[in-house]
Amino acid sequence: MNFQEFRSRMFGLACFNIHQIYAWRPGFDRNNLTRWVKQGYLFRLRQGYFAFPEYRNRPDYPFYFANRIYRPSYISLHTALAFYGMIPEAVVQITSVSSLKTASFRNDSGEYSYRNVKENLMFGYDIRPISDNHIIQFATPEKALLDLLYLYPFYNTEQEMEELRLDRETMQGELNKDLLADFSTRFRSKALDQRLKLLTKTYNL
Repeated sequence: MNFQEFRSRMFGLACFNIHQIYAWRPGFDRNNLTRWVKQGYLFRLRQGYFAFPEYRNRPDYPFYFANRIYRPSYISLHTALAFYGMIPEAVVQITSVSSLKTASFRNDSGEYSYRNVKENLMFGYDIRPISDNHIIQFATPEKALLDLLYLYPFYNTEQEMEELRLDRETMQGELNKDLLADFSTRFRSKALDQRLKLLTKTYNL
């Protein structure tokens, strides 16, 4: 098979895995992928997952890759908080939450990390459209904040909360307090409830 035929079939997916290729061409020679990666026609996202380099720098596609290479998952934690302007620093890793085990990957598109939660906590994210009819799963501000407090239990003093350096003005403008309270009850975690009360006090929410 030549690359142009392969590209015309798969390019619209942006990224894909080996099983999608075999579903199209059961006799596909996997050595083609190794050769095309070496030639720069593709790049590897993780074992068995590939993407076209034209998508590497398109807006939102690193988020799309994050959703696709480890499923189910959604963008949350520091990446989401930075996106909403709730934390000041730029985030190097794209951080996600998943019901799969904790994992991380590095590729030509960036660094991707995933923190594990129970399946019943996989809620509180929006489906956002991006270009070419693709979508990404992205935590709401309320869920991103709760995921952080839940998964990083050392934020348990006023000093630790201050060191989060959350932007008070943005928090007060972005956060839906009723939704925050509703989401927090679904965790059924007394420790999280205490951390949320502490954060509310620290940042005058």
